[in-house]
Amino acid sequence: QVQLVESGGGSVQAGGSLRLSCTASGYGASRYCMGWFREAPGKEREEVARIWTDGSTSYADSVKGRFTISKDSAKNTLYLQMNSLKPEDTAMYYCAADWRNICTPNYRAYNYWGQGTQVTVSS
Repeated sequence: QVQLVESGGGSVQAGGSLRLSCTASGYGASRYCMGWFREAPGKEREEVARIWTDGSTSYADSVKGRFTISKDSAKNTLYLQMNSLKPEDTAMYYCAADWRNICTPNYRAYNYWGQGTQVTVSS
């Protein structure tokens, strides 16, 4: 059974930073494409960033230059470093894994999900 557990969310003022973590159990994080997604109230879930098995990354335009996705395969942990946070970054953040390694920005293609961690940015 694959399990993903996020942590690191919280409340921060605009311009601040947070680092989210996602620990995977049941398989090696390095074997699958993984991503961070977010969902704000009343909005559809959207991609934040993805990381391929070879370490290549992709970001949504709204977070480019501010967020960094990375992984520690030895620890089976995925990270999202978020800098220069804005109020519009406020959302529930989820990590997800795509065991088919299609690695699209479409959240519907991801098979495994964590429970989410809330990020709130105040102005």
